Amino acid sequence: MPKSRRDKRVSLTVTKKKGKEAKENLVEKVRECVETYDRAFVFNVNNMRNNKLKEVRSSWKHSRFFFGKNKIIALALGKTPAKEIGTNLHKLTGQLVQEVGVLFTNKSVEDVRDWFDKYVEHAFARAGNVATSTVKLAVGPLKQFSHAIEPHLRQLGLPVKLDKGVITMLQAHNVCKEGQVITPEQAKVLKLLNIVMTQFSISIQCAWNKADGAFEEFEVKQPEKAFNVIRVTEDDQEYDFVEKEENVAVAVEASS
Repeated sequence: MPKSRRDKRVSLTVTKKKGKEAKENLVEKVRECVETYDRAFVFNVNNMRNNKLKEVRSSWKHSRFFFGKNKIIALALGKTPAKEIGTNLHKLTGQLVQEVGVLFTNKSVEDVRDWFDKYVEHAFARAGNVATSTVKLAVGPLKQFSHAIEPHLRQLGLPVKLDKGVITMLQAHNVCKEGQVITPEQAKVLKLLNIVMTQFSISIQCAWNKADGAFEEFEVKQPEKAFNVIRVTEDDQEYDFVEKEENVAVAVEASS
């Protein structure tokens, strides 16, 4: 009987303990960056998209990004004044909580903040994101859709039917509401409607300067909202900023 190709024995003596080695390499790389670059920044990523972060890294090839492994990075930099490898670096490590990263660069604080304040990329919402707008579908035809996806739209929860080969809404329907968590079905509908609701951006939280050990925290700016209601019409979309119901109610009571 021929010997199976799957029947191969691997000696455990040739395997490597990559976990400890990878951690030691990361510590070494972080400490090399402290020696190489003039400044370090802690940043926060809003609406994480790997492809967008990759584009940012490409635009900043002259610098070095670390994202994730915060405990190891903090260990490399030093968590206390006694263990820090640079004056006041322990203040920077104190900011390494939750999903943040570290940027090492020779660019000035002004250049870094200015670039990232202006950098915004729009993306489709995913399940779990919070809706920034209420999306409303009115009764009537939806000519932007092919008749072939009518069954798929019904599976996603839309009250539709085919009327003379045209997908038609049987009743008014809210795809999502502002402030509520988006479901997988809602995310798919928003993408089919070509409604981009989230923004990928990077906020600079603090900066550390190697020359004098200066540490500075910054106020994180919230993205401005241009509208909070999107009405999908027969073959177009209307964008409005509408006062919230509770604010309108208060105004009505005050006037009466």
